[in-house]
Amino acid sequence: MIDFSAPADIVAPHLLGATIHLHGVGVRLTEVEAYLGSEDEAAHTYRGETPRNAAMFGPPGRLYVYLSYGIHRAGNLVCAPVGTGQGCLLRAGEVVSGVDLAQERRGAVPFHRLAQGPGNLGKALGLDLGDNGAQPEITAPTDEVEWVRGRRIGITKNADAPLRFWISGHPTVSGRRGRPPA
Repeated sequence: MIDFSAPADIVAPHLLGATIHLHGVGVRLTEVEAYLGSEDEAAHTYRGETPRNAAMFGPPGRLYVYLSYGIHRAGNLVCAPVGTGQGCLLRAGEVVSGVDLAQERRGAVPFHRLAQGPGNLGKALGLDLGDNGAQPEITAPTDEVEWVRGRRIGITKNADAPLRFWISGHPTVSGRRGRPPA
């Protein structure tokens, strides 16, 4: 069982190897990023609660779904106590159930890329803005995974914070311009 009431940087490594089930697809998480609310200027919640980010201030273990770059639906799992505004961005994973449905949603991409990157993972899961605040089914990992942490990617604010966590050597993990993480 994953304790989502803990701070996001504590929850993040426990999510690696866990499976999120939504809209007929299960994705085993291989990469996440922690966002630490008001103490993290890269967090959507850095400046406080708004109608757009209100789900991040809600109960832990719920989804915060948002539109990234106006086209991709990305998701975070809310962490820490209610009112804190912390969460873990779902960055990448391996589709473990509903493969045909994920492929239909993503098109002709290699298997390891079905849920590689936050927008692609969101598309594979069928994330919709209507899922904002929903409680997804999450299966905790059955085995310990070997993971590493490093700087976040794809952001400019507080990017050097070592708040990105991934399963070492897993082919689904995203990277800069197609290269694996350092």
